[in-house]
Amino acid sequence: MSTESPLSSVRRQVQDIPAYPYVPSRARIKLDQNESPYDFPAELKEKAVQRMLERPWQRYTDLNTTELRSAIGRLEGWDPAGVVVSSGSNVMIKVLTELAGIGQTVLTTDPTFAVYPLEAGMLGAELVKVPVQDDLSLPVEALKKELASRGPGLFVLIQPQAPTGHADRPEVVRDLVEIAAAHGWLTVIDEAYYQFSGTNYLNLVREHPGVLSLRTFSKAWGLAGLRLGYALAHPELAAQLSKLVPAFSINVLTQSALEVAMEHPGYVQQRVEENARERDRMLAALEGHPHWKAWPSQTNFFLIQTPDDAAAVRLLEEHDVVVRGQKGLPVLGDCLRVSVGQPADNDAFLQAAAAAR
Repeated sequence: MSTESPLSSVRRQVQDIPAYPYVPSRARIKLDQNESPYDFPAELKEKAVQRMLERPWQRYTDLNTTELRSAIGRLEGWDPAGVVVSSGSNVMIKVLTELAGIGQTVLTTDPTFAVYPLEAGMLGAELVKVPVQDDLSLPVEALKKELASRGPGLFVLIQPQAPTGHADRPEVVRDLVEIAAAHGWLTVIDEAYYQFSGTNYLNLVREHPGVLSLRTFSKAWGLAGLRLGYALAHPELAAQLSKLVPAFSINVLTQSALEVAMEHPGYVQQRVEENARERDRMLAALEGHPHWKAWPSQTNFFLIQTPDDAAAVRLLEEHDVVVRGQKGLPVLGDCLRVSVGQPADNDAFLQAAAAAR
């Protein structure tokens, strides 16, 4: 029997990085992944399926996703030549790291969306994480120092921030983007949750050819199961980024459903407004909690500081509710991250929270 190791050729960076940190739960009420609590409208599903059935399945999809990029361009008022699509924002984060991080630096805050440090580590980029302020705002001066002393590389600005839900002042974001541009960084403004906060940084992308906006159909659009993320960038930058996106990566169902969604976008704003009402209701209900402190949020989730996040997670699971513990992340301590669900699910969460000590 061979004694050769199956890992002998696997790069050390890959072996040393843990897998994406998520463990599924059997709990019925799912408030742990920042998903929309509402499915894609049934009548639009029927339209999407019909469109998919009318397309040939034996043929490869459009190599350059021309039709989909054009539809996104119309939606966003953006030159389709500056639109890059991928099968989820996670894939786009990977190719952005390949584009500007390998052999260079990835600069982000701490905490941040877990995929950024995971991809930086596996691809061998120098990862620099700067802790956020105690009030969860951006560490502006510390980031400016890193931008001026390091680089080139990839500078990650998530607005609103994940996993905190904090939205920074637009003038702060502009200041950091301009410093990054002056020192040759590629800046990605991750706007996965921008519909919930009402922010929009496409003006900075227009002004600076080394800045791009990363967006997704997973959150406000309620299409996480279809997997599609996209970048809006200067056409020259988009052309380079497109080289790294796997060919034929958008399947016929995803293309059909996204086209239908963009033809009927009215449901999105309705759901964003419903989410805001429910989020504010939950935060108000938690204000007098004797042991838990909820942080304000501009997204479809929020943080709760607890005495012991593991005990809080267990308590909620006993009530058939699953949330996400944040233990081990800087500043967050024993926080829980709670997604906003449908009203009945939120009521169940609040009822369970009332029993917490």
